[in-house]
Amino acid sequence: MMTEERRELQQLARQFAMEEVLPVANGLDPVNGLIPDELRQKMADIGFFGILIPEEYGGLGLGAFEYCMIAEELSRAWMSVGSLMARGNSLLPGFTEEQQRDILPRMARGEYLCAFALSENEAGSDVANISCRARRDGDDWVITGSKMWCTYADQADFIMLFARTSTDPDPTKRHRGISVFLIDKERGSFPEGISGTPIRKVGYRGWKTWELSFDRFRLPAHALIGEEGRGFYAAMHKLETARAHTAARSIGLARGALEDATEYALNRQQFGRPISDLQAIRFKLADMATQIETNRQMMYHVCTTIDAGGRADLEASMVKYSASEMSEKVTSEGLQIHGGAGYTSEYAAERYWRDARLTKIFEGTSEIQLKLISDHLLGR
Repeated sequence: MMTEERRELQQLARQFAMEEVLPVANGLDPVNGLIPDELRQKMADIGFFGILIPEEYGGLGLGAFEYCMIAEELSRAWMSVGSLMARGNSLLPGFTEEQQRDILPRMARGEYLCAFALSENEAGSDVANISCRARRDGDDWVITGSKMWCTYADQADFIMLFARTSTDPDPTKRHRGISVFLIDKERGSFPEGISGTPIRKVGYRGWKTWELSFDRFRLPAHALIGEEGRGFYAAMHKLETARAHTAARSIGLARGALEDATEYALNRQQFGRPISDLQAIRFKLADMATQIETNRQMMYHVCTTIDAGGRADLEASMVKYSASEMSEKVTSEGLQIHGGAGYTSEYAAERYWRDARLTKIFEGTSEIQLKLISDHLLGR
């Protein structure tokens, strides 16, 4: 339900996105520039890194509804900023009360932000196939292997590393034996024993995504988070919120495409009149708007269920699938309305389109979502 308090928060996020984020995105995305520290600090000052963190730890103590509502607004301007907020906001399970009291207030202030080292070349959708190893050596853990798709790994204050500490002989239980480690680091660098190579991406600009190599990297025993061998379950924690967040980012991108295409159609003159007078263009805009609102309402439903403590794993997969597929189509239509101008970096239309394509891949591909949905329907 959209309460007055939520409308005020939405308006605050919308104003911030349009006044602070959009000009930065328009300037930096075409040249592959990085999100400025000043913008990150402004996000922290407003509280965007503490939306889901309880008030007792210095956060706002809000829910998935507010989290996704704000993510839509930020992503309408630049999806990378709508994603940056996820580098704060919550911890994986397994942290002690003492650790939470130390970390969460700093996270809420934007002083201690995270990167995830989970995926590998042979462990993308198949998370259980992780091969990066952590072996015990006295009081230390020694890490050897590599990780892919570690966005923000250089600028983060800590990395959550998923590594295999044991192997179950049963091939159906490969997910067992994966553990989670916290790697403290300085912003802008990697500790000795870790090297990184930036991945050349089509979109998702504003920050770097890395391939990381661990060469006998040593961690103290206390770097292990939670119970050894339970890392797979930690990775699956709060997937419902994560997938709703991806839906929110998808909706934000689509809305940017719609708003920009509408403005362009009203001003672009062809055959002596604005192209918004043409039925083909008008119907495109109407269809785009309808698809966006349909997915937004579904996202709100999922978030409301999560905040009420209900189970929404099926619906979260549905909205993640639906919103990401919609976003690619709507942003493509927005580019089409711009004509040749849309196929240049002079307009944001191509940025929305490039970024929307990624939403069908990360946080579980569209194909993975369809498998999960069909498994539920068929009772598997």
